[in-house]
Amino acid sequence: MSFINDRFMINNTAGAELYRDVAKSLPIIDYHCHLSAQEIAENNKFNDITELWLSGDHYKWRAMRANGIDERFITGDALPEEKFKAWAETVEASFGNPLYHWTHLELHHYFDCDDLLDSKNWHEIMLHCNRLLQQDDFRPRALIERSKVEVICTTDSPLDSLEYHLRLQQDESFKTKVLPTFRPDEFFEKQPHAFSHFIDELAALTHSTISSFAAFTDAVAQRIDWFHEAGCRISDHGPVEIHYLYGDEEEVEAIFSAKRQGENISERDRIVLDSAIFVMLAKAYKARQWAMQIHFGAIRSNNSNMLDALGINTGFDSITDQSHLAANLNQLLDAMAKGNALPKTILYNLNASYNDVVATTIANFQSAQDGVKSPIQFGSGWWFNDTRRGMESQLNSLADQGLLMNFIGMLTDSRSLVSYTRHDYFRRILCNLIGGWVERGEVPNNKEILHRMIRNICHDNAEKYFDFK
Repeated sequence: MSFINDRFMINNTAGAELYRDVAKSLPIIDYHCHLSAQEIAENNKFNDITELWLSGDHYKWRAMRANGIDERFITGDALPEEKFKAWAETVEASFGNPLYHWTHLELHHYFDCDDLLDSKNWHEIMLHCNRLLQQDDFRPRALIERSKVEVICTTDSPLDSLEYHLRLQQDESFKTKVLPTFRPDEFFEKQPHAFSHFIDELAALTHSTISSFAAFTDAVAQRIDWFHEAGCRISDHGPVEIHYLYGDEEEVEAIFSAKRQGENISERDRIVLDSAIFVMLAKAYKARQWAMQIHFGAIRSNNSNMLDALGINTGFDSITDQSHLAANLNQLLDAMAKGNALPKTILYNLNASYNDVVATTIANFQSAQDGVKSPIQFGSGWWFNDTRRGMESQLNSLADQGLLMNFIGMLTDSRSLVSYTRHDYFRRILCNLIGGWVERGEVPNNKEILHRMIRNICHDNAEKYFDFK
């Protein structure tokens, strides 16, 4: 029996049946990823497996550095085969790391290869993959269609032209929806000069003069409408920490004016302004029936030497911690709710020690007014938590404090076109967890309810929640 089979990651019969009969064949709604709409639109062939697997994948880069691989074979000018050999040597050392599982899921699902990659067979596997990559069914669009992906939501700057999204929408030969996601992290830029420069760009794009918070609000609304017309129904935010401080209209205008002019502002004033911006954005999302995602808890680019050498998103990020998270998170959501500005919201915490804090906060703001069940969602384990341990921890906290039946499930959060096996990984872990409850007698073996639960979490809830039609 091959390493990847229908019982992989599943250690009970009930879970294996749920996976085989329900989860395995369901299509994918990838409502958060970092794929490039341009790459999908241009649909060019990959040169080799190294380009597909190792280009831009900071998960693999971190593991290779831990394995003593010189940077030349990671992000440097080494030949593709040299980089692949270095990666194979790292895979051999990665027992216990999800990268070992992801690697072999991808080889199995996309390359029909059940050999286990190591330092001895790397060349044979590389040649096998490279031959297949020359075929048209290994181009980006074909990989997406083979993965049974119905919807892809990319991650996009408020200033993006969205030209490639619009091009894809006009191409009737490609059935998967590729929709933008509004990601306005620049609105929360700490450095006043960088913030002011970004506002200059926003002003030029919207043909407006932005000298007040009110004018800023109008310009933001214009960009949100542009995204909405292009099919966007989701925003995303990546704050390091969650804070909330109220400021009245006069105070917010004064702080905005100072920061807009490039003046340094106090930490308190920064939080007041950021809080006002967050509530303003949430109100705009609510008016358009969007969902708002908040991914918080990542402290980025911690190795300054490597930041200078390689730039951002190169594998030097960590989980952070925060004092008084519970109070700040509740106050932020409450401020939105009081102003009728709390949209459908998905909260993702990177620090798993906050799982129950987030899960209990979410329960405070559930309602029926958005027309969906559990409009405030506890997002799936992400980045450092898209592991078996991380996913099970999130699923158990959600089940303890909310309704797992209403969970909108997994997302890819990846830049790789073959990362859709992470949905399969999640589905196996989910089925194993619920199957374990059945076998221990903790829930009844009611197939109608269990099958609906798996379909809901793996596909149907996301379809209803986002309503991409």
